[in-house]
Amino acid sequence: MHPIAFKIGSWPVTWYGIMLAVAFLLGLWTASRRGIRSGLHPEQVMDIGPWLIVGTVVGARALHVISYWKEEFADKPITEIFMVHHGGLVFYGGLIGASLACILFVRLKKIPLWKLADVLAPSIPLGYVFGRIGCLMNGCCYGKVCDLPWAIRYPAGHETHPFNGAATAVHPSQVYDSILSLGLYIGLAWLYRRKKFDGQVFAAYLMCYAVTRSFVETFRGDYTEAHLYGPLTPAHLISIGILVAGAGLFLFQRRTAGRAN
Repeated sequence: MHPIAFKIGSWPVTWYGIMLAVAFLLGLWTASRRGIRSGLHPEQVMDIGPWLIVGTVVGARALHVISYWKEEFADKPITEIFMVHHGGLVFYGGLIGASLACILFVRLKKIPLWKLADVLAPSIPLGYVFGRIGCLMNGCCYGKVCDLPWAIRYPAGHETHPFNGAATAVHPSQVYDSILSLGLYIGLAWLYRRKKFDGQVFAAYLMCYAVTRSFVETFRGDYTEAHLYGPLTPAHLISIGILVAGAGLFLFQRRTAGRAN
């Protein structure tokens, strides 16, 4: 856990922020290369970058603030809402925000929505690989107590560190997420070259990510009792909706493509 990478004067530059920047840049670059296969010029893909960044950050931060208002924001200055570099971004909020930004972008630029969505889809889990590394460095999204050889221990001052005694060993849930997301990126990149209809890759991403995220959620230990619904976390519940949405999109686009042929 090393939240701060370096300082520029008195301004700290965090690993969390660096990893998010790497995630966006690498994701957009790979998507711009991939878009050529679908007849999209690299500049068309790169132009959506600022839209996605704003949509992702606003959506991710908004959902975090709504979810943890009482615990983290109610008794602090209102400006804390905007301190994104402190951590506190919810991926599903970012996905929703980015999706809305993408819809607005394609309407303005008159680009086929599902063609662009397929181009972007594999790059989402690729960026997520680095985003979760940022979480690991920041000390957030940590796992449950673990006695396996690869368990990790955070330094004194972290939530998992007791006031007395040895640090608690926990699952490296962020690493689990990164590994699964890397596999998902490889799988979606393979599918993209073999897709049968527009929207297929994005739909596959929604369904597969809902499953991998739900799996990793079983190892998460950073939720309070107030945010648990029996054995389910908030991400479990959202994943159910995302899985249904992905399946619905897949069936609808396949049927639409079949009619067109």
